[in-house]
Amino acid sequence: MIKVITTEKIPIKMWLETIEDSALQQAKNLANLPFAYKWISLMGDSHSGYGMPIGGVLATQGVIIPNAVGVDIGCGMIAGETCLRSDAITKSMLQAIVEKIQQEIPVGFAHQSQDQEWIKFDEMPDIPILNEQLSSARKQLGTLGQGNHFCEVQKEQDGHVWLMIHSGSRNLGLKVANTYHKKAQALCERWYSNIPDKDLAFLPMETSEGKEYYEAMKFCIEFAYTNRARMMAKVEEIFSDITKAPQTGKFINIHHNYAAFEHHYGKNVLVHRKGATKADVGQLGIIPGSMGTSSYIVEGLGNPESFHSCSHGAGRVMGRNEAKKTLNLTDEQAKMQHVVHGLNSIDNLDEAPGAYKNIDEVMHNQNDLVKIVAKLVPLASVKG
Repeated sequence: MIKVITTEKIPIKMWLETIEDSALQQAKNLANLPFAYKWISLMGDSHSGYGMPIGGVLATQGVIIPNAVGVDIGCGMIAGETCLRSDAITKSMLQAIVEKIQQEIPVGFAHQSQDQEWIKFDEMPDIPILNEQLSSARKQLGTLGQGNHFCEVQKEQDGHVWLMIHSGSRNLGLKVANTYHKKAQALCERWYSNIPDKDLAFLPMETSEGKEYYEAMKFCIEFAYTNRARMMAKVEEIFSDITKAPQTGKFINIHHNYAAFEHHYGKNVLVHRKGATKADVGQLGIIPGSMGTSSYIVEGLGNPESFHSCSHGAGRVMGRNEAKKTLNLTDEQAKMQHVVHGLNSIDNLDEAPGAYKNIDEVMHNQNDLVKIVAKLVPLASVKG
């Protein structure tokens, strides 16, 4: 931990040296909520979000906050080590892998051409927004999305090749998040709830709206988990076909936008992790860097002061619009010369390395939260 702020109702514990003013104000708003528990934890990748900083951890008693989970419910990472070493993979193989991924995994706003089978669709909670989105969700399963979502081939320092994917619950999670944030705002206005920011509108867990959101959120998390697993199965198949390496089917699959009931400091509380990864003792996690920089496989240390959490990535140092206006395309392309890219990835300044914090500094600042298992560098990247 780098710093503790004690000016608010409860402390703010920070695993970073500096933070933008807007994100700090959001953390102070959280620290003055009447139902916030113990303290607010800010991970090393923290930056401004809607209502609550991304990279933030909030424990509450009796309520759930949709914007403290985030709009991409269940967003997370999946990664696994292949049987191949990097000296056995050529640039032409990497190019073929990238091209095949782009052919077989829909990215951006693209969907599957046919409905995807998944048993959980038949067991889905009977919640209006889920029912409304079911038809499109059937075609979104196994698709990458856009923005900072990616498929990558990476190399460990010892030469082993890894596969990694970052993706979430697609439009399903967004619709659930927006629907229940609006419900929370309406209820808070009706009750004259004293909250410092309307983007922190909350739902008491004893209400039907709170219970509905929690169930819908859990379904989105399962959808996101399966979405990543489906894509990884396809990527591993592509990788194996091109490199002739056997498939392993062994992967770490985790999420970093969710809320869950946990026991901390003698009480059962609802821990919101918005762009934060759970890091129980011995639990494996994935912390990606920016496009073109290192990513890490980590093992949790179970630090109670972060509510057993760590960062979910490098974290943005500037917004997307600022990156487009500020960064130099030639300079950013030079940082990524060692990476085989998919179409348009190298021209996407809003996701360029310069838009993100230094991942190695983020890792250094959280050495009391996780220990590093493997450091990976990208060989090939497909962006959403």
